Amino acid sequence: MTQTIASSHAMTFLNRLTHLFERIDLRPTARGILAPLLAIGIFLVLWSVGARQVHTSLGVLPGPVQVWEQSVALWQEHRAERDREQAFYERLQKRIEKTQSPERVERLRKLAYSGRATFIDQMFTSLKTVATGFLLASLIAIPFGIVIGLNPTLHRAFNPLIQLFKPVSPLAWLPLVTMIVSALYVSKDPVFSKAYVTSAITVTLCCLWPTLINTAVGVSGVSQDLLNVSRVLRLGWFTKTWKIVLPSAIPMIFTGLRLSLGIGWMVLIAAEMLAQNPGLGKFVWDEFQNGSSDSLARIMVAVVAIGFIGLLLDRGMLGLQKTVDWDKQAVLR
Repeated sequence: MTQTIASSHAMTFLNRLTHLFERIDLRPTARGILAPLLAIGIFLVLWSVGARQVHTSLGVLPGPVQVWEQSVALWQEHRAERDREQAFYERLQKRIEKTQSPERVERLRKLAYSGRATFIDQMFTSLKTVATGFLLASLIAIPFGIVIGLNPTLHRAFNPLIQLFKPVSPLAWLPLVTMIVSALYVSKDPVFSKAYVTSAITVTLCCLWPTLINTAVGVSGVSQDLLNVSRVLRLGWFTKTWKIVLPSAIPMIFTGLRLSLGIGWMVLIAAEMLAQNPGLGKFVWDEFQNGSSDSLARIMVAVVAIGFIGLLLDRGMLGLQKTVDWDKQAVLR
């Protein structure tokens, strides 16, 4: 009964706050800033109130305060780990300076710090992996999409294969990719770890299709008048593609790139979790297996971080599109 009354009062307060906000005559810029802040504030209040009602085997579901405390704790753990790493290399340097044998000096120089990966380290590992997979997919999908978009015969030839493999979940590819990488990527001194290569290829497979399809659709939709102009001017294939086709297809190409990057980021976390490859997915799974009283809050920190990084990646792609798009007046969201 008490909770019902409290919820009723909270909703009444929010309704009054919303009406007050709508009645205030604000400039569009101020409204654009205050409206998201108000929505975030409402979300935090609802999260804080709702989390107290959920009791799990590890305790009460953490609210915003507990998540913030664990964010600070994870950052302090990262700083402490970096201090230990610096101290290790300082001790190593002193040993090297005191050593007379060149062979022993060479062995000491190959020593590397083997401390555990912190939350920040896992975050940068995931970012590096998704960047690699996304770039590989873009390097394949954009040129191939342009070729099949300009040639209807090639489009008809490859479209069944594209439609066949497009719905396949990248996670279904994960066991095959793992086996193939283990069989083919054999080296005594590998440049990249197998886990990194496996995750990057998995991301590539899921980033491929949105970019490929949107590029082909964008290129095939270029105005026939523009193509006729290229014929009148007797432009070569490369010049026509660079000067006419690509600028016209940029909005669709970037739509595909933004979709690919978002999907790649989501799939990477799941792939790291399933394959136990380094990254944020492994961090979430390790905390889930840890089962300590702080685990839930740490998982929530990872969830918020994953969402925030995904937002930044999308905003970055949007900014890049605004930079390269010829139509500076276009409204992009």
